[in-house]
Amino acid sequence: MQDNPDSGTNLAIIQLGDRMSDDSLFDPVEPPLEPLPQEEESSSSDSEPVEKDINKPFSIWGGIQSIFVTAFLLASLFTLFTPNNLFSGEMFDRIFQAWQVNPTISAPVQMNTTSVAALPIGIVSGHYKNDSGALCPDGLSEEQVNLQIATLVQQKLAAEGYQVDLLEEFDERLSQYKALALVSIHADTCDFISEDATGFKVAAALHSVYPEKATRLTLCMADRYAQTTGLTYHPNAASEDMTNYHAFDEIHSETTAVIIETGFLNLDRQILTENPDLVAQGIVNGLLCFIRNENVTLTQPSPSP
Repeated sequence: MQDNPDSGTNLAIIQLGDRMSDDSLFDPVEPPLEPLPQEEESSSSDSEPVEKDINKPFSIWGGIQSIFVTAFLLASLFTLFTPNNLFSGEMFDRIFQAWQVNPTISAPVQMNTTSVAALPIGIVSGHYKNDSGALCPDGLSEEQVNLQIATLVQQKLAAEGYQVDLLEEFDERLSQYKALALVSIHADTCDFISEDATGFKVAAALHSVYPEKATRLTLCMADRYAQTTGLTYHPNAASEDMTNYHAFDEIHSETTAVIIETGFLNLDRQILTENPDLVAQGIVNGLLCFIRNENVTLTQPSPSP
């Protein structure tokens, strides 16, 4: 049997046609899509407005705050700057209060500008403008002696750069008087008591709020006055009139004070009346010892039994 060479070919075409008629062979297969350059640019450009929109509420809120604070300050300043208080301390107080209303504004720190050195030193001239005090047979009065010494003390301390108040015995300024220190200057009796009735006495208040300061001022005064004048110190001879001196209860509790009997008008009359400058210098040295915190070799004696 002779083979027909075309029969095989026809069979292959028929089989191929059958396969081509099968829809399953031609299911659409979509290739992966690559983003176009235009789409990338548009997506990147679209992201920028999003960031701007996110920041817009914060910028608007900050602007509103700035406007509000500025308006508030301007209104406060126009209220504060009136003819009556333009150059007064009241204006600055009100500015401080206005700043305190808004906690976002830092208020200035108020400093206490009053320094300790600005406080005065009080010098009470015993019996001055009240009575004569101790009186001698020849008419010499304690008031006269005290005033001369107290005036010299004031002058000497002023020369050292201190502000000094010369006070009367019952001066109105003694009420709640605040000072670096206060000393009341007196002299002892003009009567002859004995050959031992010479020398000086110093006393502080028994009920002092700061007893250590009162003790130090007492020791400073006694030590320096004795060194300067050469007079004898009688540590346990202070009377109740000295320890209960009226000014101790009138002055401010922070003011340290003492009273000094500079000497006896009888046996110590010569130094008190003829050399008051030396007596005044002894008191000044005692005050400076206390104020400048100088060393003291004298010790507080124990009270007599």
